[in-house]
Amino acid sequence: MADSRDTWWERAACRTTDPEDLFVEGAAQAGAKRICSACVVRTECLSHALDQRIEHGVWGGLTERERRALLRRRPTVTSWRRLLETARAEHGQRAAQGQDAAAS
Repeated sequence: MADSRDTWWERAACRTTDPEDLFVEGAAQAGAKRICSACVVRTECLSHALDQRIEHGVWGGLTERERRALLRRRPTVTSWRRLLETARAEHGQRAAQGQDAAAS
């Protein structure tokens, strides 16, 4: 049985979008990024593109230029998936702690 993390694209906001809408240039990239903005698997998508060094298209809300800049800033990262999932979990924990403190 496949790990559910490996089928993230089945839940992607862009799964019914024409792929040509995601592999655009210039100002048209803003439209592609809007598709990603509320996607539930944005982290998985971005980490896939970074780990696989995908050069074209908008992935996880970032353009190819933005991904290249991120890769240059963090050249020692060996698993973007692990890094981004850890950061997401830590963010969720901090948010939950903040809600607990506000309820007290």
